[in-house]
Amino acid sequence: MPKAKTKAQGAVKKAMHEKKKGELHSGKSGKKVTSKKQAIAIGLSQARKKGAKVPAKKSKKKSS
Repeated sequence: MPKAKTKAQGAVKKAMHEKKKGELHSGKSGKKVTSKKQAIAIGLSQARKKGAKVPAKKSKKKSS
């Protein structure tokens, strides 16, 4: 059974489209985004702000 499209998927799709067009800018510095990973992170962040159900951010594992 295929997954239903979520608000998060739509936000990431929009962010990737803006990145391809060269219109996506980072938050504080306002520089153009060139990285796929950064574009995905921005899309997920925007979805979280809108209240979409998005998986939690991955935490860094500490080595002992």
